[in-house]
Amino acid sequence: MATKNSKKLTLLPKAIIPRNTGVDLDLDWVSSIQANTSAIERRATTIASRRSIKKQYQAAWLIQAVRCMDLTTLSGDDTIGRVKRLCAKAKKPISKTLTDKLGLNNVKVGAVCVYHDMIETAVSKLTGSGIPVAAVSTGFPAGLSPLPLRIAEIEYSVSAGASEIDIVISRRHVLTQNWGDLYDEVRSFRKACGSAHIKTILATGELGTLRNVARASAVCMMAGADFIKTSTGKEPVNATLPVSLVMMRAIREYHEKTGFKIGYKPAGGISKAKDALTYLSLVKEELGDQWLSPDLFRFGASSLLGDIERQLEHYTTGVYSASYRHAMG
Repeated sequence: MATKNSKKLTLLPKAIIPRNTGVDLDLDWVSSIQANTSAIERRATTIASRRSIKKQYQAAWLIQAVRCMDLTTLSGDDTIGRVKRLCAKAKKPISKTLTDKLGLNNVKVGAVCVYHDMIETAVSKLTGSGIPVAAVSTGFPAGLSPLPLRIAEIEYSVSAGASEIDIVISRRHVLTQNWGDLYDEVRSFRKACGSAHIKTILATGELGTLRNVARASAVCMMAGADFIKTSTGKEPVNATLPVSLVMMRAIREYHEKTGFKIGYKPAGGISKAKDALTYLSLVKEELGDQWLSPDLFRFGASSLLGDIERQLEHYTTGVYSASYRHAMG
């Protein structure tokens, strides 16, 4: 991603990932999954210090973080104008001045994520850009509306043009260890998505234990999830390094057993460039280089982009810019 002693950067090629078809629910597999909380937390505390990424290498990793970003607006006061500006930012997330200095072109984010009502606007603004529109669905963020309505919501979003659907699971199925109902629920969501990719949000801050997170991850992947995602961003506790470590190892085990590569998306609370570097380092160590692409990794954190832009400007000029110079739109 970077060349020594040069500010010119190169981008990783796009991966080709066979889609996860899912497998039959294996309750023996699920019940065998454990999580050593103290060991996981010890490992998590060392992640940031294990790698020191500097200069052109840091800039290259930060550009990759931008490419793996789901630029998101999920507010009650969203307007058509705000979504249009967000889409414009998605197509050109880094200023032309910076990309020229870095020797890059065609840098864009991984997706734009909106509520259903804004899908048509986002699709119209992103046509021809290659940037997919993702929609949150299934009674986001609580996931407590009736199942037929949640399925219909997915179908409406897909018909409106969303090519990725971020669904929320029923947390009660995890808390009561009702793995059959969780599997059937996610399987029905997967069927409703059709060709649209499904990202299953576990709301890990509400699942109680890391073992529950690990088991829920496995069941969602068995049911056909293309991505597993930490949080809605609306919970008191969102993405954390211990949770991320657990979910990535669940992905690794699923790949070893089935051959399918599943994507990972941490969301909520990731707002600093140094945090993005830590998460990318963890992905590289736990899953490997192929997961360092938008096909298999996404950040659900729009506020992160502004700090990354500031770090890239410092890299090219030696000076930190004011945050207001890097508005979202």
